[in-house]
Amino acid sequence: MEKDFKAFYEQKLVPDLQLLEADRLEAVSKIKRIRRILLPIVATVTVATIAYSLIKNGDLFFLIPVIIFIWVPAFIFYIVKRVGYAKPYEKDFKKRIMPALVRFIDDSLSFDPEGKIDRETYNKSGIFRQTIARYDGEDLVKGKLGATEIRFSEIHTEYKTTRREKGQTKTEYHTIFRGVFFIADFNKNFNTRLYVLPDLMENLFGKWGQNLQELDKSHGELIKLEDPEFEKEFAIYGDDQVEGRYILSTSLMQRILNFRRKTKSLIYLSFVDSKLYVAVSIARDLFEARLWKTILNYDYIKSNLDYFLLFTGIVEDLNLNRRIWTKQ
Repeated sequence: MEKDFKAFYEQKLVPDLQLLEADRLEAVSKIKRIRRILLPIVATVTVATIAYSLIKNGDLFFLIPVIIFIWVPAFIFYIVKRVGYAKPYEKDFKKRIMPALVRFIDDSLSFDPEGKIDRETYNKSGIFRQTIARYDGEDLVKGKLGATEIRFSEIHTEYKTTRREKGQTKTEYHTIFRGVFFIADFNKNFNTRLYVLPDLMENLFGKWGQNLQELDKSHGELIKLEDPEFEKEFAIYGDDQVEGRYILSTSLMQRILNFRRKTKSLIYLSFVDSKLYVAVSIARDLFEARLWKTILNYDYIKSNLDYFLLFTGIVEDLNLNRRIWTKQ
């Protein structure tokens, strides 16, 4: 894979990257020029106001209006210009480079920078139960790897809280989930629902955490498995103890553990309507064009490929292409 990708990078990607690098440098030049213009103006007005305020009044009272009427508009102007200069280059990078990377993995895969896993599908997984106030996502990958249909994208969901403070209502948004949300056909037929969630309670409270797990009925009853290593990492809930053990075979549990260690992130899984849903918590945006460093760098491009391989690799990691009994 490494040798093949090195050749692919040099022959297929470098020509596009050279054009995009020129666009990046032009965007950076324009942004720096705006900074060179704005900073002396803001600094001059600030110094003049401080001097006037000290001479006239002996205090810095007039510095507050300067912040409000000079610094804030200047900062907003800079951000707007920065986004305007960088956005075309960043969008072009995604349109040219990311589809090529996913097709390198498999010709069946497609990449849509504007696409995302839809809200209905996210809710159907049943993993996260909070009421969603804001739902956003991007960078949809879909296709068929062997016998398995897959889809995944970045998703960010938030819930809302309101509180009264000094006679005013304040609204705040809090993250429910941020990361990559993955869906695939599962290779067994089943009729119930099963949820494999990070075992945060036992990690925090030890034996007391087990009691708290049993009290939580939001995902069904707690399912006990004869695998202490797996149960140390995950709490398993479902509708049926027997079918839960049928879905989570010994080999699948080991594969999930290995995937958890590979991602080094919190992972959530659900098995609903003969589909597998996997949510991998990641606190930063993936597949974005960097602005302040060159993109003509093999390691940087390879790092993007590695993330695609991480998620497309779920099919192999969890052995989803192994079709058994009546599942075709």
